[in-house]
Amino acid sequence: MQKNKSGFTLIELLVVVAIIGLLSTLSILALNSARARARDAKRVADVKQIQTALEMYYNDTGNYPVTASVVAGSPIYSANGTYIRAIPTPPTPVDGASCPALQPNYTYVYTASTGAGGTYTINYCLGAGVNNIPGDALQTATPAGIY
Repeated sequence: MQKNKSGFTLIELLVVVAIIGLLSTLSILALNSARARARDAKRVADVKQIQTALEMYYNDTGNYPVTASVVAGSPIYSANGTYIRAIPTPPTPVDGASCPALQPNYTYVYTASTGAGGTYTINYCLGAGVNNIPGDALQTATPAGIY
């Protein structure tokens, strides 16, 4: 008499578990990469938002705010109104191997120069390249654009 066994063998179960483990590992790696790209995109968007507020301030007052008044969490405002309620802080964790060494306090660093016309720079770091902006280096934004 033959017994009819139904079920999976140990080898079949091990193969399925190995495939599931491989797929979950690949999905976690893809998710981490997507998170890093999203943080970099937010950094670029933050800098563009700060630039817009600075340009509106300049249009109303004829100069850029002093360096000491533009720090993370503070607003940019004049007698004519508020241009940004709070300067954003970069998302964490820091991406890129050289960024912490280049910018130890890891904030958007604004520096204004006064004089005829005036200008400013905003220094920031990206972990990877975003569009045509290279990553893993200290970047600079000026009234002429983002570099």
